[in-house]
Amino acid sequence: MSASVAVYRSVYTEDRFRQAYGTERGAGRGSRLRDRLAGRCTCSRRGCLHLLRERVPVVNWLLRYKLRKWILGDTVAGLTVGILHIPQGMAFALLTSVAPIFGLYTSFFPVVLYMVFGTGRHVSTGTFAVVSLMTGSVVEQLVPKPLELNSSSPEAADLEAQRIGVASAVALLSGIIMLCMFGLQLGFLSTYLSEPIVKAFTSAAAFHVTVSQLQSMLGLRLPRHTGAFSLFKTLASVMENLPHTNLAALLISVLCLAVLVPVKEVNVRYRQRLRTPIPVEILTVIVATGVAYASSLDSAYAIEIVGHIPAGFPRPRMPALHTFPDIAGDTVAITFVGYAVSVSLAMIYADKHGYSIHPNQELLAHGISNTVSSFFTCFPSSATLATTNILESAGGHTQLSGLFTSLVVLVVLLLVGPLFYFLPKAVLACINVTSLRQMFLQFQDLPDLWRISKIDFMVWVVTWLSVVVLNVDLGLAIGVVFSMMTVICRTQRAGCSVLGRASNTEIYRPLENHNKCHEVPGVKILSYNGPIYYGNRSFFREEMSRLLGLTPEKIRGWEKARKALEKRERGVAVNTVEGGIANTSFSSDNDFFKSETPESEVQAVLIDCSSVVFVDVAGARLFTKMCTECQKIGVHVYLANCSEKVLKILTSSGLMNYMNPQHIFVTVHDAVTYIQLQKEKPPETSPTVWV
Repeated sequence: MSASVAVYRSVYTEDRFRQAYGTERGAGRGSRLRDRLAGRCTCSRRGCLHLLRERVPVVNWLLRYKLRKWILGDTVAGLTVGILHIPQGMAFALLTSVAPIFGLYTSFFPVVLYMVFGTGRHVSTGTFAVVSLMTGSVVEQLVPKPLELNSSSPEAADLEAQRIGVASAVALLSGIIMLCMFGLQLGFLSTYLSEPIVKAFTSAAAFHVTVSQLQSMLGLRLPRHTGAFSLFKTLASVMENLPHTNLAALLISVLCLAVLVPVKEVNVRYRQRLRTPIPVEILTVIVATGVAYASSLDSAYAIEIVGHIPAGFPRPRMPALHTFPDIAGDTVAITFVGYAVSVSLAMIYADKHGYSIHPNQELLAHGISNTVSSFFTCFPSSATLATTNILESAGGHTQLSGLFTSLVVLVVLLLVGPLFYFLPKAVLACINVTSLRQMFLQFQDLPDLWRISKIDFMVWVVTWLSVVVLNVDLGLAIGVVFSMMTVICRTQRAGCSVLGRASNTEIYRPLENHNKCHEVPGVKILSYNGPIYYGNRSFFREEMSRLLGLTPEKIRGWEKARKALEKRERGVAVNTVEGGIANTSFSSDNDFFKSETPESEVQAVLIDCSSVVFVDVAGARLFTKMCTECQKIGVHVYLANCSEKVLKILTSSGLMNYMNPQHIFVTVHDAVTYIQLQKEKPPETSPTVWV
């Protein structure tokens, strides 16, 4: 059974509605500002505690920690992720072009710091393949490694120190940039990296990672290519040197892939049944190290091994600060990628588990993590896809899981690290490649993306092709620019619709989609679905002129007719006055308008501004010009549903000098009711809305 609604009230213009229900302009504004400033500048115990809980979240959630309910899940998840961090940290260090030990350091310090300052309960930080690859490109550009260099020579040790100095400088500068962004409250900038951009970027970067690991999997010593077309240069170099493949390294890679891929597939398919995923990476590392040690693969078959891994805590060391001018551009890209991935992951799991994160606090957390860890020979870190997924699926509840993760890595650093001396680098390369499974599977989203939004599909394709063909940082920049261009194009070509009224209702809808709605006789109701600014003012004018028929010829014709009528009216007035009779047939513009305008012609234009998000100076001037042109042909202009900001700009630009302030209404139906009553006769009392 359908219910009916009856509405009976006065017609409201914006001025009448503000007088009845609004707040006086400027009332209390100074006092409120003064109170806010005073509140921010005062210091109290309560304010200090609030600031401490806001900026150091560990104080907040640790006091509310449910020990019996959460401790088991956090312990199991933390230990599981810690075990996974060991092989991945060493593997991603190879992507960064530094020794594996520095990957273990990067898997320890950022984890501890994020646990204290981060707001994502299920976020696992540490080494991330894409960030490591981008950092490795910077390292290779500034400190290239000669192919003939002996790994045990003093020159190699000095070169390694230079490389980690550059990588630590990237981490330090990245942390400083994040802290500056936090100070300026720029956490919202992560929104410019939309979901299609992030997914396409990570998927394309996975190809770069895979291709860069081919030489280690084949036992080849090749120079690392950087810059545009680096992926194809690396592929060409690998193909050219295929005859020199180390068969022992190839056999190790094939065996590792044959073990890693199926077990990882089992972990994914049966993760609901498995309490913890099978730690296949660390098992592979242990077995491969034992086999290499027993068989002397490094000396017998020239297999590249990890080499010396020092035990103990790293000593603080100053990063290579003199490289800041050279790494600044690349570090900005690394910073945005790391932060965007981290915040995106944090938001995904926050939405899933019903809590909120704070983007600006995430900037502070990752900024402190990168800044502090850079002084302990760490390269840039961020949240990681694989370990975050495992942390959540293993039953993690809070950031306390990071404590158990860091304890596992700490044990390896202090005691177990030197035992990985004989670990073949081919094994780490295989771990790198198989860790990118999720990124490769993102191609499965393309059919749904095409069905939902073809523009987002194009953003995905352009970003992916740019990253693959050109380079990681340049491709990301092209993807962001292209995405912004699609937004600009969509606002430039926003549609303009003619609205019709549903019979016996106050509902107005576009006629092209609602054939049972009808136009109000003599009134053209237009709705523009977008902002009106300098970029789309020409299109807005063309659409309005087309729908209203505002051609230059028509305007000139109406001006000539009006001038002739005014001349004739003056002549009639003179004659009647001389004869002692005053003729008041055309005593007002409204009377002239009604007498000269046929019923079938447009007598009034009503613009529904409900979808106009903002108007700039150029758009406001265009409004004024359209208003004067309509007046020239005897058509009155009315506005409805204007937001406060839009109305303020239109008023400040001088539109009210050419338009009656009483022609701006709260709703479309208020305006239509007023126009219809004006056509009948001037109202003696205020009109009312009756539906």
